[in-house]
Amino acid sequence: MRGLTDAGPGPARSTLRAVSAAAAALTAFALLVSACGSDGTGARDEGPAGSDSVAGAASPSMVVPSTTTQRVDAVRLVRTDPLVSAAVKRELKPCAADDYPVDVSYGELTGGAPSEVVVNVLTCGDAVGVGSYVYRESDGRYRNVFRAEEPPVYAEIDRGDLVVTKQVYGRGDPVSNPSGENVITYHWSGGRFTERYRTHNEYGTVAGEPTPVPGDT
Repeated sequence: MRGLTDAGPGPARSTLRAVSAAAAALTAFALLVSACGSDGTGARDEGPAGSDSVAGAASPSMVVPSTTTQRVDAVRLVRTDPLVSAAVKRELKPCAADDYPVDVSYGELTGGAPSEVVVNVLTCGDAVGVGSYVYRESDGRYRNVFRAEEPPVYAEIDRGDLVVTKQVYGRGDPVSNPSGENVITYHWSGGRFTERYRTHNEYGTVAGEPTPVPGDT
């Protein structure tokens, strides 16, 4: 008569396997609960497994610069600027209530820490640009470093450069339908904006390639 231990794979061994599996599952669950309770970061407390897990994270010793831009009173800035013509200042009046015809942009143009301010003054009726200006902050004061007052004109910031668009009218063209435009790109160099490229586009035709300014490197 064989003993119980010689009986082969019967109910006893099946029960033993079930108990062992349950114990293993219980142990794994306890380890998971313990890991989740350690400062809320789990297994990652031991360090990143690879570079992808820290993409976009700042080092503890890194100071992240603030992206907050100090907004300015563009209307007052233009009105008090002695370099702005009297004709443009006359156009700078509310179109409705306190709605002034100005477009304001902020961005880096001169390589300094504070953002430069680009102000476009428009007409109320047809939104024609009559003046474009760039102001640079220094010691808490804004200084005019660029102006264009030959309407229609509009200035924008494009990847660190100043792009000025001047619409061109042919004989008999109405204000609402110019014949084309000149797009001029300026780059800050040597303490001033210098022209880098100039493109002329005829409306209704394919635009040409930018033409470098002679002598520009």
